[in-house]
Amino acid sequence: MSARPPLWLPDDVWPLLDAVSQQLLARQWRMATAESCTGGLIAAACTSLSGSSVWFERGYVTYSNASKTVELGVDPHLIEQHGAVSEPVARAMAVGACSGSTADCAVAVTGVAGPTGGTPDKPVGLVWVAWRIGRHTWAQCHQFEGDRASVRAQTVLQALHSLHTQLRAI
Repeated sequence: MSARPPLWLPDDVWPLLDAVSQQLLARQWRMATAESCTGGLIAAACTSLSGSSVWFERGYVTYSNASKTVELGVDPHLIEQHGAVSEPVARAMAVGACSGSTADCAVAVTGVAGPTGGTPDKPVGLVWVAWRIGRHTWAQCHQFEGDRASVRAQTVLQALHSLHTQLRAI
């Protein structure tokens, strides 16, 4: 693994990301990301590693609902019905990241990281993470504490940890 880049992520992200990259390389797979609340931090971490072009396909950053529809093919009615921060939208983002690329797997995140975005039913720190591997998609909801940087960092760590666990299981 190359030297840790100057991203504000926890130190334990880097060995985990190295393990994920090794799992992808062993399978000759490529990965894509679709990020809303993390603003592209997962993709930035991936592309900061030397040689990532072999296993990292691309990163989508989709802050707006319109970009989720245009870039990832998320049905606008799905967003309207469930909200951008929801399990169905996170799953659709993961599917769209794979469909719009040659990636074999994808990680997608959508949530409320900023202090002004929270509502009573979707408070700050509420994050949906979804993964797509082959034809299988699953999602998890998390409630993280702290400021914007902390929520984003915890989301990246959780997303990569769960992907690593799933890749180990197959």
